[in-house]
Parts: sequence; C-alpha cells; structure tokens
Amino acid sequence: MLKRVIVNNDVVLTGEAADQLIEAQVAEVSRSFFQQGAVAFLLVAILSGASAWVLTGRMLAPLHRVTATARRIAAERSLQQRIDLHGPDDEVKELADTFDGMVARLEHAFDGQRRFVANASHELRTPLTLNRALVELAMHRRTASPDVIRLGEDLLQINARHERLISGLLLLARSEQELPATIPVDLADVASHVAEQTAAEAAAAGVAVTVVAGPAPTRGDGLLLEQLVRNLVENGMRHNNKEPDDWVRVESGPNARLTVTNSGPVVPAYEVAALFEPFHRLAGDRVTSSNGAGLGLSIVRSVAQAHGGTVEARPRDGGGLVVTVRLPDSSPAPAPDGSPCP
Repeated sequence: MLKRVIVNNDVVLTGEAADQLIEAQVAEVSRSFFQQGAVAFLLVAILSGASAWVLTGRMLAPLHRVTATARRIAAERSLQQRIDLHGPDDEVKELADTFDGMVARLEHAFDGQRRFVANASHELRTPLTLNRALVELAMHRRTASPDVIRLGEDLLQINARHERLISGLLLLARSEQELPATIPVDLADVASHVAEQTAAEAAAAGVAVTVVAGPAPTRGDGLLLEQLVRNLVENGMRHNNKEPDDWVRVESGPNARLTVTNSGPVVPAYEVAALFEPFHRLAGDRVTSSNGAGLGLSIVRSVAQAHGGTVEARPRDGGGLVVTVRLPDSSPAPAPDGSPCP
C-alpha cells in the first residue's frame, strides 16, 4: 500500500513507493554510467589505435624503404640506387647500411666484369683484323695455288665467325649497361628498316620475310633496338627447315609489342628458356658453327631489359619459334573526347 507523508509542503514517499523510486534512480544512474563508459572506452580505443598505427608506421617506414629499393633494383636492374637512410644508429639503420654496401659491391663487380668483356673484345679485334688481312694477301698472290686459295677461304670463314663472336660480346656488354639517353622510337619503323637491310640475306637463304608494321611507339636507344630486331630476324632465318617454303614473320603492334615468328624444326618446350643463355643452342650446336655465335637471343634479352621491357618465347605449333618483346609504351594519352593527343 502506497503511503505519502507531507512534510513542510514536500511529498515524502515511504514503503514500496520509496523502494521503486530508488530502484528507478539506480537503474538510470547505471544506464548513464554504462553509456558514458562505453563512449569513453571507444574514444580510448580509437586514440590508442591511431597512436599505435602512427608509431608502427614510423618504426616500419625504414623497412618499407628497404623493401621498395630492393624491388626497384630487381625490376629496373639498376645497381646505382641506394637507401641512404638517416637516423639513429639502431638495428634498422645498420640493416639499411649493410644493404647499401652489398649493392655497392655488386655494382663494382658487375662494372668490372663488363669492362673486362669490353676491353678483352677490343683487344681481340686487332689480331683478328690482322689475320684477315694476311689471309687475303696470301690468297690474292699470283703464285697462290688452288689449295692455298681453298685454305684461305676456310680461314676467312673461321675468322668471320670469330669477329661476329667478338662483336656480339661487345654488344652484350653494352646492352647490360644503363642507357645514358633515350629518344622516341617506333618499332614499326625499325622492323621495316631491318627487313630491307636483310632482304638480300633472306633471298640467299630462301626465306620469305614478311613485315606487318603496326604503330608501336616506345623510347630507347635506336641502335640497340635495331640490333634487337635484327637478331630476332636473323635467328629466324638461320634456324629454319632449309626448305623453299621457309618464312619469318615480323609484327609490331599496340603497347610497344614486337613479335617475330618463324617456321622451322620442332623446338622442345623445356629447351626454350635455355636459348636465352649465352652460347646455348639446340642439338649440341657448337660455338664455331655456321649458325652464329650463340649470343643472338642473349643480346635480345639484355637489350629488352635495359629498356625496361620483357621478352618471352614459346614453341610454334608445327615447328619454329614465337618470340614476343614488350617495351614501355610511349603512345600519347587520349584526349578527354577520346581522340589521341597531338
């Protein structure tokens, strides 16, 4: 039963009414406490997470820098990049300095190797030129016998193969260096030019060379890119079936893509990757054979990588090889209306 007592014009509840009022007030206070506590906990959690994220980011930033530099070196094949981390002498800075020192030693080693190949190749050119001159002199003497002439022709062929080998080594050493400057180059123009230059050789070999020259703009060293296309075309002409219907197809297209396809004997899929290694050819072909020095595809890969591109090959159905080179595209960006920018 509810009871009310009026004291000095104030209503005072007793009994069950007082208990209910107290319980209601306690519930309200508890609800308000839990609500404010939840808000405070949420704010503390957000502030703690943000602080931890900032501190973690600052601590891991040097490691991210190490990772990014390593990825750039792997992608661009440039050993001139360094982390050059500044800060306290802690474990992270020690790691960055060690990485920089390792890259510097690798750069020095590779530079020394390239200089050795280039210098050795230059030194070997002189005796080869002298040998050729002496052989030609002996062959053109009036007293030269047929045996001497035949021997001279054989020696000239061997000397020519050695000269191609030396030239290939020089070009390989040059293609593995960083490009000093680049110019706009359209692979379509390069393909057409190479086809014209190799027309006589293709006719003599009985190989039909077809060029489908679609626009393929890129940037790079024009001479190196010309050598890349020439090596692919000559590789296709040499490694054919030696039959009247032999052919080589050169196609350039969007995204700075160049594809060279040739007929020829069946190439095992497991042998394709090894073809890009220096001096490696199919069927145990020797370096001194008439098929070249075994540096053609190695030079193609080095030139493509020096330009920031890739090269891949696969066996063609029915025999032969399909080699695709992809270089950085330098096509003008389209205008807002969809037409190409001038």
